Amino acid sequence: MTQIRIRDAALYLGVSDDTVRRWIDNGTLESSRDDSGRSVVEGLALAQLAGRNAVLPDDPSGIGRSARNRFVGLVTAITLDTVMAQVELQCGPHRVVSLMSSEAVRELGLELGSIAVAVVKATTVIVETPPGKA
Repeated sequence: MTQIRIRDAALYLGVSDDTVRRWIDNGTLESSRDDSGRSVVEGLALAQLAGRNAVLPDDPSGIGRSARNRFVGLVTAITLDTVMAQVELQCGPHRVVSLMSSEAVRELGLELGSIAVAVVKATTVIVETPPGKA
């Protein structure tokens, strides 16, 4: 089972080391010691906690769709030329970039600070692991 150091667990969850230690102290998350005596948490337990604590804003569109990967966020940048546009969204801690026609940007009324939903339906999703983890 993957063991993750407290510092790294905090980084992956976007919280402080102290928050992870409080979760350990109050029983929300279990820890153990690695071979070097450092506190670690099990990767599975951390993943389950991340899933339980995920704050996902409601999709304001109210549209049903088959794509499961929806990211609600704010438009943070638009690079527009006569034909194409690059639109950047900040969806929680994630930056999502979309290339679309300039016409689509105008039709959607996208502007800096507007709320938008990035919908991703991909037949190919590449998953990588850090060196030495395979």
